[in-house]
Amino acid sequence: MVERTETPAEDHPTGAGLVLASASPRRRELLAILVREFEIRPADIEERRAAGEQPDRYALRLAEEKAAAIAVEEPRRWVIGSDTVVVLDDDCLGKPRDRDEAIGMLRVLSGRAHRVYSAVALAGPGRRLDTALSVTEVHFDELPEDWILAYVDSNEPMDKAGAYAIQGRPAAWIRRIEGSYSGVVGLPLYQTAGLLRVAGLL
Repeated sequence: MVERTETPAEDHPTGAGLVLASASPRRRELLAILVREFEIRPADIEERRAAGEQPDRYALRLAEEKAAAIAVEEPRRWVIGSDTVVVLDDDCLGKPRDRDEAIGMLRVLSGRAHRVYSAVALAGPGRRLDTALSVTEVHFDELPEDWILAYVDSNEPMDKAGAYAIQGRPAAWIRRIEGSYSGVVGLPLYQTAGLLRVAGLL
């Protein structure tokens, strides 16, 4: 799928020649804060954590692979890849496969702090590849069981790492975050802007 995204602000950087290697509507909305025009071209890669792979390296590797997969097809353009990993203790909580797994994830997150690793990679002409990582600690209050069940039945958590969207209903139960809000949503804007500035795209 190739889609062109444009925001109307006249003084917005154009981001000409930029591709976002993701189908995530959250990442599209966040990137549109930084640049006016870019294309959407999701990368099809296998998202599986290797044995013994640390969460930060896992997030960075997936972001790199997404960017590189599209950069091979578009060698003259800049490509952004990003990935977000939710980690409790040493367990990576990916997107829930079904209702029961979503309920289980929310139960273990309830009343605890966890980390969100959000990586971004920018691949450019000449196979140049730069990366950045955001690490955010999210503190949940105790989640009532009836709220968990109702939230899962809303289907909002089903395509979200960790089975929750910080910009959605769970915001009412998050006591505080330490780090990047946009990173938890899916694209760390500070780190992304830094990479774009170095590349001359901002």
